[in-house]
Amino acid sequence: MSDVVRTNLLQFDREGLRKYFTHLGEKPFRADQVMKWIYHQHVSDFSAMTDLGKSLRQKLTESAEITAPRPLFDQQSADGTRKWLLGTDSANAVETVYIPEPNRGTLCVSSQVGCALNCRFCSTGAQGFNRNLSSSEIIGQVWIASKALGNRTHLQRRITNVVMMGMGEPLLNFDNVVRAMNVMRDDLGFGLASKRVTLSTAGMVPMIDRLGEVADVSLAVSLHAADDALRTELVPLNRKYPIEQLLDACARYAARKPRSSITFEYTLIKDVNDHPEQARKLVKLLRRLPAKVNLIPFNPFPGTCYERPPVEAITQFQKILNLAGLVAPVRRTRGSDIDAACGQLRGQVFDRTRRSAMFRKQMHKENADAA
Repeated sequence: MSDVVRTNLLQFDREGLRKYFTHLGEKPFRADQVMKWIYHQHVSDFSAMTDLGKSLRQKLTESAEITAPRPLFDQQSADGTRKWLLGTDSANAVETVYIPEPNRGTLCVSSQVGCALNCRFCSTGAQGFNRNLSSSEIIGQVWIASKALGNRTHLQRRITNVVMMGMGEPLLNFDNVVRAMNVMRDDLGFGLASKRVTLSTAGMVPMIDRLGEVADVSLAVSLHAADDALRTELVPLNRKYPIEQLLDACARYAARKPRSSITFEYTLIKDVNDHPEQARKLVKLLRRLPAKVNLIPFNPFPGTCYERPPVEAITQFQKILNLAGLVAPVRRTRGSDIDAACGQLRGQVFDRTRRSAMFRKQMHKENADAA
């Protein structure tokens, strides 16, 4: 006799979960009750959901499950940063990072096992790509961290912000990422304000437009250069979507979100993109947008040829942006002693040789979805 295949309820947002309960012959409001148990109380045992009837609890036990990625390692940095290595299947794992600060707690979440874009300064891109994460594997990262941290949505909120800035390009896993972000923002889920959920992209132009149509979240763009020649060297995706097209898409996104700004991430690399001239080019480039720049001093990883700039170069670059009226904080390196700093996430990818084929498949799907 074959094993029973159970439906993982973490794969649904509220709309999907209500449809699932209707399919079971139950009232849609039962989905709301179950969401509270899952995301507010971190309960994964249906028998403990005491406001559900005994027959429904039994039905759910037989047909459904609440299964997040399994924690393989849980490391804490000297500065309080915490990183989980989470197994997604028998061969692959992703990394999730929690960064505590005095006035906020930010969780950095992965969207893919590895990454196909191969940005030159990123450890994740250097290891290759295997597959997209399911929506349950994405929201499951938040669930695992929330449970481990003792996060309570309406009582003790340890996770105040979620950033889709971990392993992978979120817009190449569009539907699963949007569904997971719906749960992050839902009052029955993690109850985060829209401005506290941020999606970071390397510049998937058609999908930025699509995101603006279906999701109310903050947008961050990995820019890292102010001209196409250098950006193509650092971010190969720029060949397909050059800077002018990317900024046009950002302008359209900002127009849909009044009183919001686009965050541009700029990794400062010694003698590559940290010159004052690059700073002045960046000022001219971003004048027409409601923009903020996050300056990220490069975090070295094994095998890279790049170096972190000296403090003087970072300060000079920031000063040029500030004098031009741009908000440009320098991101403090966190969790470097456990390889949790920006650009250092590696996880575990089973088969690097699949990267080219999988990337072509992803790009084909992205073009078809945008058509």
